[in-house]
Amino acid sequence: METKDSYFISVIIPAYNEEKTVAEIIAKVAAVDLNKEIIVVNDGSTDSTLSVLEGIKDKYGLKIINLPENRGKGFAIRKGIQKSRGDIILTQDADLETDPSEYHKILEPILSGRTKIVFGSRFLGKINKMNKFNYIGNRLLTALANILYGIKITDEATVYKVFMRSVLDGIELKANRFELCPELVAKFAKRRYKIIEVPISFQGRSKNEGKKVRLRDGFAAIWTLLKYRFTE
Repeated sequence: METKDSYFISVIIPAYNEEKTVAEIIAKVAAVDLNKEIIVVNDGSTDSTLSVLEGIKDKYGLKIINLPENRGKGFAIRKGIQKSRGDIILTQDADLETDPSEYHKILEPILSGRTKIVFGSRFLGKINKMNKFNYIGNRLLTALANILYGIKITDEATVYKVFMRSVLDGIELKANRFELCPELVAKFAKRRYKIIEVPISFQGRSKNEGKKVRLRDGFAAIWTLLKYRFTE
């Protein structure tokens, strides 16, 4: 079994108007004992997110990518991947809905050589506050992904998608918004990569607290799953 120091890990954090939480989540990420880099992509924030990041850059050795205009979560993650150096890619939201202290648990299936891709599943773990729209939407998207691609996962839309960089060989990611999640699922599944899920905890937030997923994103995700089933 490989150890936590066997691989260099790139933690990629897209951030859009997350001035209230970004410093705290970065502190939590930095506290995890891993051989890693932390890449934060400021996605055209109109609040003080960039100022907060600049203020803690040296403390945590951050690599900051500043996008002058809001391009979308998918675009931000793709840009972060392009600028990353890690053997393993780990995506992390800039809010406090998930807990970086669970990184070791999430990475274990990769480090043990059982798979190259791990998803952290909220539905296998403990969910604290997820609104009905998000719950039903996640369940429907997951069911659709399983039916279309012949896989068995429980959380298609999880933020914790962790994978070896090598699985991206020959894959061109195109999504600009939240449809990056179903694009990754579709393209991994079509290449028959084994996806292992690990239970994670989840502390949901409301629209007023900064939740950004909207109904149109759900329709875009459905279209993405359907589209890639019959193309590429």
